[in-house]
Amino acid sequence: MSDKIVSIAEGVEGLFIENNRFNTTSISYNFYLPMREETAALNALLPFVLTSCGKDYPDFSALTLKLYKLYGATIDASVEKYGDCQLLSMRISCINDRFTFDSDSLVKSASDMLLGLIFEPNVENGAFLEDDLQREKRKAIEHIKGEIAEKRIYAKNRIIGEMFKGEAYGIPKCGTVEQVEAITGETLYAAWQNMLKKAFVRVQVIGEALPHKFFEGVAERFEGIERSGITDCRLCKPTAPANKVNTVFEKMDVKQGKLVMGFSSEMYGDDDISLPLMVMCDIFGGAPYSRLFTNVREKMSLCYYCAASAIRYKGLLLVDSGVEWQNADKAANEILNQLEIMQKGEFSDFEFESSIKSISDTLTGYYDSQSGIDMWYALKVHNNELYSPEDILQKIKAITREDVIYAAKGVKLHTIYKLLPKEGPIC
Repeated sequence: MSDKIVSIAEGVEGLFIENNRFNTTSISYNFYLPMREETAALNALLPFVLTSCGKDYPDFSALTLKLYKLYGATIDASVEKYGDCQLLSMRISCINDRFTFDSDSLVKSASDMLLGLIFEPNVENGAFLEDDLQREKRKAIEHIKGEIAEKRIYAKNRIIGEMFKGEAYGIPKCGTVEQVEAITGETLYAAWQNMLKKAFVRVQVIGEALPHKFFEGVAERFEGIERSGITDCRLCKPTAPANKVNTVFEKMDVKQGKLVMGFSSEMYGDDDISLPLMVMCDIFGGAPYSRLFTNVREKMSLCYYCAASAIRYKGLLLVDSGVEWQNADKAANEILNQLEIMQKGEFSDFEFESSIKSISDTLTGYYDSQSGIDMWYALKVHNNELYSPEDILQKIKAITREDVIYAAKGVKLHTIYKLLPKEGPIC
């Protein structure tokens, strides 16, 4: 592992990324926990409750006032599915120390505030307060219902649920509405204690300078916690090939049908192994020059959109498209035909070169925001080496057509999901 990684406590590591492009510093606390049916909703709610109030800031007004005193610092939270784990992130951003009039480090003060919210929540008698809990539960339920209402997201979530039924990756990252509704102040308190004891933790600081003894201050917060059974977030079960292609139909009151095709890949894992799959997926269906866009959508007009995406860590490739029900089978057949063309290496030099350039531009774009850089490293803890976007850019430029063909040959159809209008026949 890179010498940039600092050991803070048992299962807790720190990472400082020097970046002088911004006038602010970003500090994030990232907790990795196993994705489990019984805890998914609880864990997903935690970062939002913790960053909305705390022991020292019992309501939104007190929290806002404190952020104002920190020269307008901002705080946010997020939940991601990371392989077979949940990633709970809490982040604060503040202006760099050299722009303040205080003798104390503003960056350190902002970090201490966020640590206070994480380690000293607004609780009484072993339970989160009901008003705080109900407020965040309403938001969580609205989010889940919003993803169900957005049929493109819904269709992709459904196929993942089908492909990984009974496995960690098939569990919704925020749980279900019913699971959120069942959360109590006591059960959330237990989930919070479990997070502090068992999560693998990555503390990331992105800015122009790391305050003196910054990570030592973080270590003090963990001293009183007995940490054991730490989550190994590097363990991730790859997508197993299907013995038989599974087809799932669903009918709803929709005007536009959705066709999603899930594929397993023999190429999976960290960036030292799976980068050719990134290029293959991009040529296949990642951009306007891709085969799916130019052929299935533009030339043959079989769908409204048609795009491919790869979750390389899982060895998973998805193709999702919006279709008229009459064209669903035709679109599916042509998508498979384009995959076969990729496997035969019959894509053009223009497509290959355009993909390399486009991916390179995307990697460069990570440096345009601190949140982009922060998420990049938060989603790379499985790598054996700590690669920056620039490091990966150089690796991408070294990939050959033969590498791409090899990656394509390992892609196999696993599941087809069709969401069709009620009035149309099953096709």
